[in-house]
Amino acid sequence: MIEEYGNARSAADAIWALARANRWTREAAAAEAFLNAARPAQAPVNKAQIDLVVAWHGERVGRLIHDGVEWRWTPVEGRQPPLIRSIRPGSLPPFIESLLPEGWLAHVLDDRDERETLRTSRRYMSNITIVDGSVDLATVPQDVLQGRLAHFQAGGLFTGQYKGPTRRSPEDTFQDNLARLFADANTPRLSGVQIKAPMCLKQDGDLVPAITEPFTHVLKPAGTSGFDDLPIVEWICLMLAREAAFDVPEAALVRMPEQMPPALLIERFDIRRSDNDIRRLALEDFCSVLELPAARKYDGTVERMARGLRALSTDPVADVEILFQRAVFAWLIADGDMHLKNLALLKIAEDGADGFTQIRFAPVYDAVTTRLFPGLQHDRDGVKAQWQGRPFDPR
Repeated sequence: MIEEYGNARSAADAIWALARANRWTREAAAAEAFLNAARPAQAPVNKAQIDLVVAWHGERVGRLIHDGVEWRWTPVEGRQPPLIRSIRPGSLPPFIESLLPEGWLAHVLDDRDERETLRTSRRYMSNITIVDGSVDLATVPQDVLQGRLAHFQAGGLFTGQYKGPTRRSPEDTFQDNLARLFADANTPRLSGVQIKAPMCLKQDGDLVPAITEPFTHVLKPAGTSGFDDLPIVEWICLMLAREAAFDVPEAALVRMPEQMPPALLIERFDIRRSDNDIRRLALEDFCSVLELPAARKYDGTVERMARGLRALSTDPVADVEILFQRAVFAWLIADGDMHLKNLALLKIAEDGADGFTQIRFAPVYDAVTTRLFPGLQHDRDGVKAQWQGRPFDPR
């Protein structure tokens, strides 16, 4: 009635006019008291709703909205490369889902669901930033290569200064101190099961956590319970891949403090190489390419990947050949972890282009002889092939 008559006094006058005609004076008095005490009605607030801005290289590319029930992706108007596709109505776009933490980091963050993860994080791989509208995108560090690992290594060993997490005290573990980095929303989030830390290699050779710095390198420390040599094994596998003529990022072993086993440091290949580099780059793993959730990363086959690859690659003949070679290489080194998230496409768009000028098979990463580790002695290869004695057919 207040909305209809404009205010509580006018609404009470209307009630009294009706009450006098019907001798409802007691009821009218109670209604007048209620109206005078009433507060202006407020629209209900949906506390489950989130409205996030998605940026790529610091520029807005769309909004990601959850209304408490389902997700909705809305790209910005204008011409831009088709980076994020909304395939499954109501679900996160596969590309965004592929960026979310898994394994150790998911356990550390202990988020209730993907909404909480996105609400409490900001920076991701592929130069993606996801924030609420109140955050100034200009304050978020952009990932641009600073120091080059090739300038700070000799004989496969890092020669710069490691200034990342340590044990600090006998009561602390390295993993506990590493986990504390991720309490800060500015620390980039990484996908993958293995323990990783986002680092920045500065031009003077200092290797520091990428909290307020560009995220330029990935540090993969040694595991526990028989996985202490994992960084060394992965470095050997990457060097074998390089000898086999695969494209491999710069990598080096890092001597860790306090007699900890060495860690593996890998230079990112999906970021700009300098401040003058105006290309836009993105890394899309094959879970996203094939529109599969991360939980199904072992469900792919070489043939299915080839079909997805042919539809996107700017050089499909060469890339399908690389895919086949990668499958053979994984078999040769007994890499049982070559799954859909460990294979990806590197997409590059020139500044101002409305499409990707280059989409090619990404360099080798996460290549490991898994059979060397406890419980994995019978591993062979993650992604299976279906040809079973017949010629490989990528169609």
